[in-house]
Amino acid sequence: MKLAVVGGGSTYTPELIDGFARLRDTLPVSELVLIDPATERLDLIGPLARRIFARQGHHAVVTTTADLDAGVEGADAVLLQLRIGGQAARLRDETWPLECGCIGQETTGAGGLAKALRTVPVVLDIAERVRRANPQAWIIDFTNPVGIVTRALLQAGHKAVGLCNVAIGLQRKFAALLGLAPADVHLDHVGLNHLTWELGVRRGGPDGEDLLAGLLSAHGEAVAADLRLPRAVLDRLGVVPSYYLRYFYAHDEVVRELGAKPSRAAEVAAMEQELLALYADPALDEKPELLARRGGAFYSEAAVDLAAALLGDGRGRGGPVFQVVNVRNDGTLPFLPDDAVVEVQARVDRSGPVPLAVPRLDPLHAGLVAHVTAYEELALDAALRGGRERVFRALLAHPLVGQFDRAEGLTDRLLAHNKEHLAWA
Repeated sequence: MKLAVVGGGSTYTPELIDGFARLRDTLPVSELVLIDPATERLDLIGPLARRIFARQGHHAVVTTTADLDAGVEGADAVLLQLRIGGQAARLRDETWPLECGCIGQETTGAGGLAKALRTVPVVLDIAERVRRANPQAWIIDFTNPVGIVTRALLQAGHKAVGLCNVAIGLQRKFAALLGLAPADVHLDHVGLNHLTWELGVRRGGPDGEDLLAGLLSAHGEAVAADLRLPRAVLDRLGVVPSYYLRYFYAHDEVVRELGAKPSRAAEVAAMEQELLALYADPALDEKPELLARRGGAFYSEAAVDLAAALLGDGRGRGGPVFQVVNVRNDGTLPFLPDDAVVEVQARVDRSGPVPLAVPRLDPLHAGLVAHVTAYEELALDAALRGGRERVFRALLAHPLVGQFDRAEGLTDRLLAHNKEHLAWA
């Protein structure tokens, strides 16, 4: 089995390698190719990957290349983990929206739109080259904004599934609080990427006992603290929102916080330099503890489970494989267009993900989902066709913008800060 990782020079990559090494019985990789134009990073991460595999007794061949076409040739699955513009672009995404009184964040709001505009054309080019190399290869997208990028891939006819680590992180958290194995916790996870709610926390599988009410009663303070929301908010909602909902539920408070402290991008950039220095140590043969602070917790487990289901027999460890993924809606949420991309539990096998039926969403949640879906449609149109007016329309449609003057100011700033990445600007 050959896997290729586009963006293999990311400081995330050792997390992924660690998962491939530990979970080799689940996903028997024989060849792994790390692809990245940043060859200086590959020169650090490639040898580290080989050392991690050797430490764990994994015999896969690890190669590195800056040649995308050569790297994806013959790959059974291609994982995308790109950041067009690097941390410098992220820093800008987190900064200029604050000048208009809006959230500065790399996937949500105006910053998320900027990232989509930079990313979608690049991903579509990569996907087309993957299709030419191997039409049967699966594309697993971990590149943000995952929902918009996955929608672009699916609309272009690619065999693609979007993946995010929010759900698996909550699953692990809830399992620890409930004293259960993670595999025994099934989430009724519904919404869009970075806009989801846990409507149920079930024991064993989709038909199991719902433990959510008891979880909130016994551990509501701990859950609320992780989400940085008041406990009373969870009690009133009766469900667990993604921590990204704080940008909507406490927008003004978050804007004040972001304006008063260094950006997350600056922290991550400094952390990446520390990580790269660690990766250069020829004695290092495991992922360093510092990587846990970089983000992407449990990404490797989620990626291994998804790739194994897509490339295997779809039965995992003796039963159906259920996983939260980003997938074409096709009636799953009946109030959304069929070609929207939703983030829900799905049954996954070699034929791809099939969303499970979901409960009717409370209008409190459904209204926001419909609103953001409309924004995502306009954002994708802007990413595919360009033009200042399309960017403006997407920003005006976003529930965190929604005012004419703000949308105008944000459009000007977005274009000024991203000209080098937008061919049409």
